[in-house]
Parts: sequence; structure tokens; C-alpha cells
Amino acid sequence: MDRTGGTRKRSVVLVALLGAGLIAVAAALNVSFIVENWRSGLLLLLGVASFAVLIGGLVLNTTFLIREIRKSEQHHAFIHAVTHELKTPLASIKLYLQTLQQRDLTPDKQHELIDTMLEDSERLQLTIDQILLAGKTGDARRVDNPTEVDLSDIVDECVLLAGKRHHFVNGEVRLVDRVPQGTFVVKGDRDELVAAVTNLVDNAIKYSGDRVKVGVDLVRIGARRVAISVRDQGIGITSQELKRVFRRFYRLPAALRLRVHGTGLGLSIVRAVARRHGGRVYAESRGAGQGSTFTLELPLKSS
Repeated sequence: MDRTGGTRKRSVVLVALLGAGLIAVAAALNVSFIVENWRSGLLLLLGVASFAVLIGGLVLNTTFLIREIRKSEQHHAFIHAVTHELKTPLASIKLYLQTLQQRDLTPDKQHELIDTMLEDSERLQLTIDQILLAGKTGDARRVDNPTEVDLSDIVDECVLLAGKRHHFVNGEVRLVDRVPQGTFVVKGDRDELVAAVTNLVDNAIKYSGDRVKVGVDLVRIGARRVAISVRDQGIGITSQELKRVFRRFYRLPAALRLRVHGTGLGLSIVRAVARRHGGRVYAESRGAGQGSTFTLELPLKSS
């Protein structure tokens, strides 16, 4: 059963209980009147019941209306974010192409513009990949045709890629612990797992501000599970926001204030990938300004 269906059933039960309660109260207060004037009493009870149903229906409709407004706001924010993520690099690429076409530039300047266009093209590709992956992983079913995947290789690859993509040279993103040393083999879709770890690392970088220091741990939990933890020393997350960060389209209020790029899909993709692989993901933070830790837990391949 989906959440909407469950909420509707709970609301209907609540309305029924409210009506029954009002009828019971009315009956208790007017027992003698009802006995002596049963017809008027019956009309009174029917009136109270109708009033209860009317109030309950109003509450129910208001609840649904608020939910739809929130969904509409989330979709609007998502469309705005995606539009920005697509238009900004496209405008940049167009401008640099026009510059290359209309001006005589030194070879060094040409290479600089070309490198910038390549970075903008990569940003476009990442946005498109996120949208496609969100559609693919939106289905909560388990992965079809899983293969053996070594998480050690994936973590090494994602840490290295993050360093190259963001031009880090001082170990801003690094693997801190791998306990025990060796392989961490799971069954699943390698591309999805790479995307999940990449999203966690990129998210930590984006919300670290100017002081990027991201640590990644790969640790076995007991004999059957493995955890990938990504820690940052960034802006942190409040207790209320911790409950929402994995919702599709949700973005931290600080994202707008700090002008953090993104579509609001990254962490929801991580959660979907975790579920499709029989695992889970959760976030921890001591609060604003205290950094955050995101942990992806997955079952190890059965021996």
C-alpha cells in the first residue's frame, strides 16, 4: 500500500471515530430528553452525525489540499533547479564557442576556453544522468540480473574521480579506513552503486563550503553487511531536516542560501539504490555547523 492510500484510510477512520464520539457525547448529555422525545432525539443525533461528517470532510480535504500544494511547490522547485542546471552550462558553452569563432586568441587562451567547455559539458552530462537514474531507480523492485561487485574498487574509483573533477590536490577527499583490508563483494548493479557513492561524496563536497575535508570509510559490519560512510565538516543538518533529506526533490534551505548547484534528486537516488540492493542509507549530524555523516549499508554476497 502506498503512503497516500494509507493516509486516506487513516483519515476516514479518524472521521468515523470523531462522528461516533460526538454522537456518544450528545447521547450522554441528553439521555432523558431522547427517552421522552425519541423522534426529536433521533433528529438531534442525526444532526450531530452530519455535523461531524461535515467537519471531518473539511479536515480531510484541507489535509489533501496542503499535501498537493507541497507537491506542487516541490515540482516547481525541481523544474527550476533542472532548468538552471541545463541552461547555465549551455549558455557558457555557447558564449565560449562564439568567442573562439569571432576572435583571434592565443593557443593558451583557446585551451583554457576548451577546458571550461569540457567541464560545462560534464556538468550537463551529470544532470542528464541524474534525471535518467532517478527514473530508473524510482521502481522499488530489486535489481534485475545482479552481478558480483567489489565495493573496494567502487570507493577507490569515486574518491579518485571526485579529486579530479573538483581539481583537489591536497587530499580534500580521501579514503580514511578500510576495515578489514581486502574485498567487500556485494550482489547488484555496478553502475547504480557507483552513482550512489558518487552522489554521497559530491553531496559532502557541495555542503562543505570553502573548507572541504571529506573522509570515506569502508567497514564490515558483522559477517553479513558492509557500510560506506562519508563524513564532512560542512554546514551540518538540523534534526528536522534529517527526516527530509532523502525525499525526492527536497533541498536543504542552506542550498539556496549558499547557491549550491543540484536538482534535489541525488540523495533520493541513493535511498532508492540502497533499497533495490536490500540495504539502507541514513544521515547523522549534531546540528547546524557540525558536519554530517551519510552511511550506506549493504548486504555482503552470501558465501
